[in-house]
Amino acid sequence: MLSMDRVDAQVLMAHVLGVNRAWIAANPMRILTETEDAKIEMLAAERAMGRPVAYLLGSREFYGYEFAVDPNVLIPRPETETLVEAALARLAPRDACLDLGTGSGAIAVSIARQRPQSRVVAVDASPAALSLARRNAANNECAERIEFLEGSWYEPVGDRRFDVIVANPPYIAAGDKHLAQGDLRFEPAGALSDGSFDGLDSIRAIVAGARDHLNPRGWLLLEHGYDQARVVAQLLEAAGFAERISIPDLAGIPRVAGGKIEAS
Repeated sequence: MLSMDRVDAQVLMAHVLGVNRAWIAANPMRILTETEDAKIEMLAAERAMGRPVAYLLGSREFYGYEFAVDPNVLIPRPETETLVEAALARLAPRDACLDLGTGSGAIAVSIARQRPQSRVVAVDASPAALSLARRNAANNECAERIEFLEGSWYEPVGDRRFDVIVANPPYIAAGDKHLAQGDLRFEPAGALSDGSFDGLDSIRAIVAGARDHLNPRGWLLLEHGYDQARVVAQLLEAAGFAERISIPDLAGIPRVAGGKIEAS
């Protein structure tokens, strides 16, 4: 097999053989068939070129659920589970939640599974992403509880209002060197960066429109970059949000910013 990370090699082999990594470790002398060997070599070659393992496997686990992924959507990451946790903590039964830029549907599906009485609306401008998100909702048995709408940010929801709005928008600054490194090279560019010099134009648009789409005491919750917490907090303050919060991810990095609409 081509030289590659041991964990990646085990994951790809387990995928081809239809077993888990523990089985691979317990059966190191298993002889591969020619077909299995060819499939593993093909996947190893693509991984050696940098293609993300999640795209090679066509799936990624997130918040305890399995999600289909392809190059039309971002690969769900553990830090985004912080955003899900923040939403669940503020979402009462029968509340309405809006997920902006749903991508694979990982956030919307996770919320729908955890809050079966809530109403979830998921928006994305990409028809291909929405198609995959609908598939993930069906695979996770919550398709009937999520409404998928195509369009940019709030445009598809008209004048509807929600109790919680969540978003993991593009926030990497244009020209950031990380866009040309690692898995990011293969992920959809428009989901990573909106092309603004500081990466915050999408967050600005979401913050600016949130008050017109939140119920009294409603929450806006946003994922942002590792160095953007202060600026996003300032945007929320300028827009009149009260009870502003900043929540770190598991690595201790500020990852989610939020604010609450005061009761009228």
